Amino acid sequence: MNNPFFRTVLGDRPADEMGFTYSHEHIIIEDSYVTAGHPEFSLNDIEKVAEELLGFYKAGGRTVVDTMPANCGRNVLKLAEVSQKSKVHIIAPTGIHLEQYYPENHWRYTYTEAQLTDLFIQDVQFGIDKFDYGGPIVQRTTHKAGLIKLATGDEPISKHQEKIFRAVVNTHLETGVPILTHTNFGRQALEQALLFEKLGARLNHVVLSHVDRAKEVDYNRAVLDVGVKVEYDSAFRWPADSPNWTLRLLEALLPDYPDQITLGMDMAKNKYWKSYGGGPGLNYLIDTIPAFLNKKGLGHHLDAIFIQNPRELYTFALPNN
Repeated sequence: MNNPFFRTVLGDRPADEMGFTYSHEHIIIEDSYVTAGHPEFSLNDIEKVAEELLGFYKAGGRTVVDTMPANCGRNVLKLAEVSQKSKVHIIAPTGIHLEQYYPENHWRYTYTEAQLTDLFIQDVQFGIDKFDYGGPIVQRTTHKAGLIKLATGDEPISKHQEKIFRAVVNTHLETGVPILTHTNFGRQALEQALLFEKLGARLNHVVLSHVDRAKEVDYNRAVLDVGVKVEYDSAFRWPADSPNWTLRLLEALLPDYPDQITLGMDMAKNKYWKSYGGGPGLNYLIDTIPAFLNKKGLGHHLDAIFIQNPRELYTFALPNN
């Protein structure tokens, strides 16, 4: 495709088909090292997941970005099946999550930058392993990664994490795949942004997640001033007796950074899913954000947050794109 496209688990689609998009979700989390220690993260019931996504589709949603990268609960076959059942486009990730989601002897620590780069490129260009690199046999599926993820924690970025950064940016520059990151409550977000700038990433195809948890408007401004996008996903998480910092940040920053802010739900725990008997459910943002923006005189930014900004972000960053 010479025209702008985004890569879903069911194939590449023209950018203008992305539509209303949630920019950071967890659609499938398979039984894994992650769920063994955190059973509340289990999201592997195809019928329940498809039911929730179908409700999202009926409410106008068209695309969701799954953010469970390599070998920590990713199941691309289930992602493809729930996409087919719900008609919702799903962007699947490659990359590496936080250290805590892998055993101490995991291959992430011993693979070189070049080996990690090759693994990520294979996911993007040829298809994700059916077994998600859980054993010695690799059987590539037809379902390719349309995103690459990395994560940092509470502490300053480590040498090991710098290796992951370099492999991620190598893959991004080689293939055009967009980049998404995890920050712990926004910590190290500015350092992440500056490192991406130093490594030569195309910053309009880089998004840093959870930065609303940092709360401070000036800190978010500093991150945005580097040129990356941010993703906010805690609108439903703030206690009723405290300020809703996600909404405060939207009100403060949308006028100055209308092209750099995206939203998601990040419903990694099954208790957040209505189809699992919990709440608030995937449609929370659809049900609440338009009214909030209209109340604040910011309704004209709705399409930017959910359509235009994700479309620029999640299309492949090919030359002149």
